[in-house]
Amino acid sequence: MALKATIFKAELQIADMDRNYYRDHTLTLARHPSETDERMMVRLLVFALHAHEALIFGKGLSTDDEPDLWQKDLTGAIEIWIDVGLPDEKRIRKACGRARQVFVYSYGGRVAEMWWNQNSGKLERIKNLAVINLPLETSSAMARLAQRGMQLQCTIQDGQVWVGDTENSVQVERVTLMQPRLSV
Repeated sequence: MALKATIFKAELQIADMDRNYYRDHTLTLARHPSETDERMMVRLLVFALHAHEALIFGKGLSTDDEPDLWQKDLTGAIEIWIDVGLPDEKRIRKACGRARQVFVYSYGGRVAEMWWNQNSGKLERIKNLAVINLPLETSSAMARLAQRGMQLQCTIQDGQVWVGDTENSVQVERVTLMQPRLSV
């Protein structure tokens, strides 16, 4: 018998002063049986960082044809494709061919560093790709916020990000490994 996803509910209040985005989101996250709390919470964090009315969670781990999060325009064209973790270079190239902008959020400490060292040379020519690494301290702290029913606040100001609940707060560190070189 196949294992079923575990359902998590999140009430997420976002105050993004950098983008002038202030909204509350009621989210349902299906945690795949092979997914950790750390990865699920990184997906939630990435949602907050890119929050938009059209941004939705994709099937991610359970399919190769969808990202962890994506945003489409009214015609169905993919504006933003976001993968969390350490996707292979072939998957990233395919995503970059399908979407206007692609973001990869890596995490995992030393393993993420090794992944970047193996792939950076192959990815450097892609113009619509951004790669951001979350240090192990950040992703581990995010995992400690995981609960089946969460009420979280995310504040973004001057590039600084804080996520917390009523008892704990995490200052999110992000290291940009690669920025997109999109022509306007």
